[in-house]
Amino acid sequence: MSTASYPKSRPARLRAGLGLALALLASVACRTAPVTGRRALNLFSTQDDIQLGQEAYAQVLADAKRIEKGKEHDMVVRVMQKLAAVADDAGYAWEVTLIDDPKTVNAFALPGGKMAVYSGILPVCQGEAGLAVVMGHEIGHVVAGHGTERMTSSLGSELVISFLNLGDYAQLAQLGSEYLFQRPFGRLHESEADEIGLIYMARAGYDPREAPEFWKRMSAGSGGGPPEFLSTHPSHETRIERLQEKLPEALEVWRQAGGGAQK
Repeated sequence: MSTASYPKSRPARLRAGLGLALALLASVACRTAPVTGRRALNLFSTQDDIQLGQEAYAQVLADAKRIEKGKEHDMVVRVMQKLAAVADDAGYAWEVTLIDDPKTVNAFALPGGKMAVYSGILPVCQGEAGLAVVMGHEIGHVVAGHGTERMTSSLGSELVISFLNLGDYAQLAQLGSEYLFQRPFGRLHESEADEIGLIYMARAGYDPREAPEFWKRMSAGSGGGPPEFLSTHPSHETRIERLQEKLPEALEVWRQAGGGAQK
């Protein structure tokens, strides 16, 4: 082997070796998302999810003002119970907290089943079915393992960049990873959580037609945002369109759960 050809062949061998290692890893560390059936590399177990979620939940709630009684509290707890009962549960530690923050129109779920709903989102929900849209979406993130899948992805990106020794190009590679991979990856997770949540709310007896209506209300109150390709979330228009495409399947699930008989 000549000296001139060695620098060219070494990166190729490194890439091949790294590809083989990642392929072997993927074959033993994949999770399958319920409802969608998408398989993804995830190095964390369900128990890892639960432990990570518990630790982060305690930190988030340390200074939060909680609502622990009343109609809104009872509604949030009731929706969680109904959705958790029909979710594809791998042993998660389901828990929800209603946070008194009228200015925050949001909710989040942590790995393992810990969830928080901010009171500011309740007016947009306009009732229990709208709340089921939000909480079903968050449960979708949990059961699909999105949080620890993202962690796995971040670890993998750092490993690849370090392994290839890109030197001055490392910062450029990280920027490319962010905009060409991580952000679309986030949109994939959001759309998948929408789909899972749509089916779960239907299983729980909530009319899935409320899902696109909820996002129409969110869109009306959002005042726009960055272009979709620069965002970690789909645009409201894309979200609504995809939910409407999934509605026939969700409506059938809802009818099988007795939803149609309630009208």
